[in-house]
Amino acid sequence: MADITTNYLGMGLKSPLIISSSGLTNSPEKILKYEQYGAGAVVLKSLFEEQINYDSGRLVEDGLSPEAHDYITGYSKANSVEEYLKLIEKAKKTVSIPVIASINCMSLRDWVSYARNIESAGADALELNVFFLASDSGQSSESIENLYNDILIKVRSITKFPIAVKMSSHFTNLVHTVNNLYVRGASGVVLFNRFYEPDIDVNKLEITSSAVFSKPADIRQSLRWIGIISDKVEKIHIAASGGVHDGEAAIKQILAGAKAVQVCSVIYEKGAEYIKQINSEISSWMDSKGFSSIEQFRGKLNYKNNGNPALYERSQFMKYFSEHQ
Repeated sequence: MADITTNYLGMGLKSPLIISSSGLTNSPEKILKYEQYGAGAVVLKSLFEEQINYDSGRLVEDGLSPEAHDYITGYSKANSVEEYLKLIEKAKKTVSIPVIASINCMSLRDWVSYARNIESAGADALELNVFFLASDSGQSSESIENLYNDILIKVRSITKFPIAVKMSSHFTNLVHTVNNLYVRGASGVVLFNRFYEPDIDVNKLEITSSAVFSKPADIRQSLRWIGIISDKVEKIHIAASGGVHDGEAAIKQILAGAKAVQVCSVIYEKGAEYIKQINSEISSWMDSKGFSSIEQFRGKLNYKNNGNPALYERSQFMKYFSEHQ
């Protein structure tokens, strides 16, 4: 029988499937179910500084003195962080699979403070959920990249556990950016982050939210870059994220070079038991191809190994549309 264990961020995983940061991973009871059905690891629901600040603001009444305002804001923030640290501690006592924390902050001071406390609470690794929306015409792409580097350097300097950066695809040279993160201490990257995206209701003339869940076709966005980066930045570990809804999609990402595959939407839709199904599909495919371990086929079809690197570089549809006059 095929061995589907893998190594991600230096941690041994019994399966390449990781339950990604979401409401799915906000309690030890839920996490235990994922372990029982065969998940390799979990990423806890992110600790969002922006959400903490928003919740704090709702508690503050107009007319309060500056001292009272600061006290209530500080208390709310400390309480949110404390609850997150308790979640880490309880999860570690409940399951044996790796528990990865996730944070998204607005200030460099809090990135550092949260990371230090999270490591002390016992998390096995940390996912830096970083994203800056570049909407200022005076801000250069280099300055945005430097923000990522600065956060990583500061967090790396005060922690020892593995760090992965969950990234957007919105970079001028993604390979260069990932390499810079590796040089500055990142053990891995998660490709790609999924963000809130606005839509427009043309009848109500309102800004609304687009669909929350991913679709199977979303795998295309990360597949190209995993295939390229797994060759160009060989030592960094890559976790695929977005559009993985079955075993075949997971296999594709591993063939492209991913060490692990994060799943979320399909677990919301089909339940924790579907983890077992995806693992079974991976194992059955490996048996049919004669692969006894993940490493025997990981990266087999990446940029370097597929025999035609241009297949990853092609960006136009001319060849295909020319057949449809």
